[in-house]
Amino acid sequence: MEKFSTLTSVAAPFPQKNVDTDLIIRIERCKGTPREEIGNYAFEMARFRPDGSENPDFVLNRPQYRGAKILVCGEFFGTGSSREMAVWALAGMGIRCLIAPSYGQIFYGNCFQNGLLPIVLSSAAVNDLMREAEQGRPFEIDLENQTVNGAIRFDITPRRKKMLLEGLDEIGLTLASDLNKEVIKKYDVVFPMLAGVGDTAARAAFAPFTASARDALIRTMSRPSCSA
Repeated sequence: MEKFSTLTSVAAPFPQKNVDTDLIIRIERCKGTPREEIGNYAFEMARFRPDGSENPDFVLNRPQYRGAKILVCGEFFGTGSSREMAVWALAGMGIRCLIAPSYGQIFYGNCFQNGLLPIVLSSAAVNDLMREAEQGRPFEIDLENQTVNGAIRFDITPRRKKMLLEGLDEIGLTLASDLNKEVIKKYDVVFPMLAGVGDTAARAAFAPFTASARDALIRTMSRPSCSA
């Protein structure tokens, strides 16, 4: 997953409210379309005419917004089904950051799992940024300092911020943690036949453990009866 630190790009205004995942990517495209090609079908119903030609009225087809990596969106962006391919489609067409007052809950979580930053701001702040986007001004997103254009602060949990900064999904972040490394070290002693498996299902199985559960697991694995 590509790391996210700072981003400077033209931002495309996308004020439509209640944009659901079916508008972002049609369900028919979710089966059999390689992930690296799914971006070609993002916003397919709005982006293209029935004959397959581009719709010149669609914002991302306009010359000034081609290649935009930021979308300033209306409220409840990404509602509807839980399909992760909606985020894949956005990322596949180059979108790295969304700014909106609200998102579909599952869609919001899927963004962090795929290297896309969904910023939540007040409706008033989003409306101001929408006007700036309409004027074609480049935006600057600074994840480390949690700012938009150097002045508007946004909130993000420390864990999700770390995921984006380091380019790791939930399992990758867990596997990289010091506590998990200790768990794996004990695991390799108890189950030497699986030592050196790497980031496979056997080790990824530890990802759902809470810190307290993993502490208990380490203590259990450290007992002489378990290491004999």
